This record gives sequence, C-alpha cells and structure tokens, in this order.
Amino acid sequence: MRTRMMTLAVALAAAGTGVLAAVSPSAAPAATVGPVRPSASPVSSRIAVHFDLAKGQMPENVAVGPDGTAYVTFAASRQVAAVTPSGATRILATLPAPADGGVNTPVLRFALTTGIIRMTDGTLYVLYASGDAASTGLYRLRPGGAPHRIAALPADGLPNGLAFDAAAKRFYLTDSVLGTISTVALDGGRVEVWSSAPELAATGFLGANGVKVRAGAVWATNLDQGTLLRIPLRHGRPGPVRVAATGLVGIDDFAFVGAGDRRVVATLNGPNTVVSIDAAGRSRTLMTAADGLQNPTSVAVRGRTFYVLSAAYTTGVDPNLALATLPGR
Repeated sequence: MRTRMMTLAVALAAAGTGVLAAVSPSAAPAATVGPVRPSASPVSSRIAVHFDLAKGQMPENVAVGPDGTAYVTFAASRQVAAVTPSGATRILATLPAPADGGVNTPVLRFALTTGIIRMTDGTLYVLYASGDAASTGLYRLRPGGAPHRIAALPADGLPNGLAFDAAAKRFYLTDSVLGTISTVALDGGRVEVWSSAPELAATGFLGANGVKVRAGAVWATNLDQGTLLRIPLRHGRPGPVRVAATGLVGIDDFAFVGAGDRRVVATLNGPNTVVSIDAAGRSRTLMTAADGLQNPTSVAVRGRTFYVLSAAYTTGVDPNLALATLPGR
C-alpha cells in the first residue's frame, strides 16, 4: 500500500507544477474565468466516514442511492463498496488482480477501480484500469452477484470517468491517458471512441477525467488543463467543444446541482478544494483542507447535500467521506 502511494506521489510530482500546482496560461484554452474566489458563505460540512488507508481504501468515485447509501470505488484495493448513512462500510466486490500486480497500468503503475454508476434496480457499473488487456474494462455488478466484464477497454489507457445517457441507453467514459471520450451500449460489447478532441488531451499527467451527460451535451473535465468542457450531442455525434470554465487547477470529478446545467460543484484534487461553478464559468470555493479534504476525487449531489470523497493519494493521512449542505441558490 505504501509503495502504491509513493508511486502515485512521484507521478504527481513528476507531472510538474503544471498539473496539480498551477496551470500554465500558455497551455490553457482562452480563459472564461479568473482565479477561484473564496466563498462568502462557506458550506456546513462534517467528515461522515474515515476509511482505512492501510487496506487501500482510497475512494475514487461515488454514486448515491435513494436511501442515501454511497456506492464507492476504492482505487488501490480494486474494490466496490457500499457506505450506509450510518457510516457502515460493506465491500461488495473486488476486481481481479492482474498477474503483474498492475505495474503496467499507465502513469499510475497500480491497478485501480475508477468510475461508478448505479441504476434504479441497484445494478452497479464500474470501470477498471489494470494495464492488462484481459481485465481492463467496464464491469457490471448486479445486487448479490459477482462483477462481470461487459466491455473491454484498451490496456494502454486509463479509463476514469463514467456517465450514462438514459435516453440513448449508452455509457460515456473518459480515458485520462489516451485523451478520449468513448461510448458503449448499456448491454456492453463494442466500444467506440466518441471524441478525441485536443481539449481532452493530457499535457503532462492526466487529461479527460470526470464526465456527465446533461441538457443535450456531454460534459467533461481535463485535470491537466484545468478546464470544464461542454460537447453538444448532435444526433449522437459530438459537436464543437466549448470550454465552459478554466483556471480549475487539478479538477477531477463534478456534479450538477438542480435541474439543467447552470450550476456545477467540482473537486480540485491537488489544491484540496471543492468549488461551485456558475453558468458564466465563475468559480467560488466551498470547502478546503480546513474542512478535512485530502485530495478530493469525486462529488455527488442529493438534494441540498453533497457527498465528497477524499482519497489522500498524496497527503497519505485520512481518506474520507464528507457530507456538506449547499448554500442558498
């Protein structure tokens, strides 16, 4: 476990100040927003669950059930877990370990579970990056069942964010190494690269990261470039990429608040912050390390409560789940 964390810390450092410390203005798209501004009305928050770092419980992504249960992927342990509102954690599945232990996983050098989606019937869909062609892919996990790979993904990539378009019955997923968004049907099978626009590319460490389908578009973040992107859905094909916001250093996952696409909450991994982003691309800090954040990786919104996962990838202290109440809209 310690070796994995050291490997990731070295990778983050090797990515240079352009990844999690700052974004070079010359490397970023035309700015639509200035630096993140402090919040005038910080959220009310608490740490709800502390995870076990020694067991590899570094939470990477989250989906919330109707009863408030958080379904999370634990990256370093290759596991999927359910965290109840009372804070009890139950391991639902462990993805198969590659024969080499995951050292061939691009950039990170360890096998990890990443994106997760929960369907209304309780079925979970999970992404797994192992550097191994026999196991990297999209998995389905039915309640009480075992994980089953339904779509193979490139072993030389790093599948990361996962979104579902209910109307089209298709998944969209990002690859942070290959700089792509791909799509696959609900039942799995053939995976197609949907977009490989330059705005998705990595520029030193990891590119396309979080992804959502909302209001006739596919939205994605780019960690290296510090951007939030909107790509219109035009009869299933991608339209021109629009940079919705910039200056979001180390942006990882995000979630929409309320109906439509006018407000976003996002995690900034390296800076240990959570921000809100309005329709004009203006950002405001909601949470910081003072609220217990340690490399926040993902966020989910349920009503006025949002769930924030921290993986402690580089802090190496306290991976956790924080609950916070959104400020007035």
